[in-house]
Amino acid sequence: MNSFSPSSQPSNTPAPVIFGEAPLCIEQIVALAQLRAPAQLQNDPAYRAKIAKGAAFLDSLLDREGVIYGVTTGYGDSCVVAVPLHQVEALPRHLYTFHGCGLGQLLNAEASRAVLAARLQSLAQGWSGVRVELLERLQAFLEHDVLPLIPEEGSVGASGDLTPLSYVAATLSGEREVLFRGEQRSSAEVHAELDWQPLVLRPKEALALMNGTAVMTALACQAFARADYLLKLATRITALNVLALEGNPEHFDERLFAAKPHPGQMQVAAWIRADLAIDAPTAPLHRLQDRYSLRCAPHVLGVMADSLGLLRQFIETELNSANDNPLIDAEAGRVLHGGHFYGGHIAFAMDSLKNLVGNVADLLDRQLALLVDTRYNHGLPSNLSGAPAATAMINHGFKAVQIGASAWTAEALKNTMPASVFSRSTECHNQDKVSMGTIAARDALRSLELTEQVAAATLLAANQGVWLRQRDGNRTLPAALALMHAQLAEDFPPVIEDRALEGELRLCLTRIRSQHWSLYA
Repeated sequence: MNSFSPSSQPSNTPAPVIFGEAPLCIEQIVALAQLRAPAQLQNDPAYRAKIAKGAAFLDSLLDREGVIYGVTTGYGDSCVVAVPLHQVEALPRHLYTFHGCGLGQLLNAEASRAVLAARLQSLAQGWSGVRVELLERLQAFLEHDVLPLIPEEGSVGASGDLTPLSYVAATLSGEREVLFRGEQRSSAEVHAELDWQPLVLRPKEALALMNGTAVMTALACQAFARADYLLKLATRITALNVLALEGNPEHFDERLFAAKPHPGQMQVAAWIRADLAIDAPTAPLHRLQDRYSLRCAPHVLGVMADSLGLLRQFIETELNSANDNPLIDAEAGRVLHGGHFYGGHIAFAMDSLKNLVGNVADLLDRQLALLVDTRYNHGLPSNLSGAPAATAMINHGFKAVQIGASAWTAEALKNTMPASVFSRSTECHNQDKVSMGTIAARDALRSLELTEQVAAATLLAANQGVWLRQRDGNRTLPAALALMHAQLAEDFPPVIEDRALEGELRLCLTRIRSQHWSLYA
């Protein structure tokens, strides 16, 4: 994995994300999208010559009146329509213009930065026949935080993310609107303010910008980073709930997991063992076996832990690939027509992630259901209310929070339906099998949003349960959980008399999404 803080740099100076021949990782795209790292373009003479050679080869083909898809022909099923040379220069603008039909919400600023980064890294591979100046302008958009306003709906994921990426092509050309310094502005105005000349896209450049998987890949990078943190947070919540519910720590014994050695499952069990410090003396056990949402937590979370490596491989391979069409092999003097815009690997990764994340929501929701129910919580008050006996009958603690978590879980589970199997034949049956990768990625982010809400609810409830056990028994917590309990207490006091918890849940969500708590190395 690439490092953000090489020894040659001061520790407080983020290393730049360098777009070029070297591969990038998910964390670099996320850091750039969150303004934690700057963007640079590889700039050595050999690299610049390599990029320029592709554009020059395309020009030589035009001089010889070669037939090139999307350059001297129409697009899609119109590839049989020849474009006369005097119209070739106008074709790129027509491409991004007629694709300006996106709908739905606009991608937020973080997602838009990730889209620019994903497209720049693909074009920087040197297979797309674009000018160095185009790569430089994409890098400048990132450097100056000029963000195309991109509607999130309208892509079927092959021929790439055509409609949403048309907003990138158009804004590079000084058309449509961007977000700049917190304001929605016309791209032309921002170009003038920065003393830039809008690009006039050369033959193939609009197609190279649009005919690729940058939107789905950008969203997949964001989803992966959130899922990776969610896995660790759900493990920590489980450990807190083992304490709150006086669970059996022997369910996480190292010898037990050595007998079924899925690596991720073993890792989750090891994290829980460390949290519970189970090598230390423990209280007498109340039962041999806990309910599955505690006992089988490493098995549920372990599936995600074991899957993330494969999903990373799919996402990062796509990120560092040339994924437009046609590809330009300037060295061999060939134009390669294919289908690298097809987002099947991202679609599978995101459909899989939805399933994994939905199971995390279900696990945490079941743990929360145990916490609030006096039939199963082993002596905790009903609904985790901390009210004294005199007002206990009118206080309901986490009752409504559990109902909300159940609703969020149900929606996350409903959202696990795979998008990739809903391929639709489009564009006069030229695009007759498509990936739906962008829809899958948007679904995955929605599933993460819902599951983070379940995690926030269960985390606050688990912390309340631990507080109640300490209040009633003055028990010493293992070091890792004592630290987490103290950190949570800074923002979330115990619920004694009923209070509206929306504000605290929203604050907890903010903490989760900023990865506020340091969890497991």
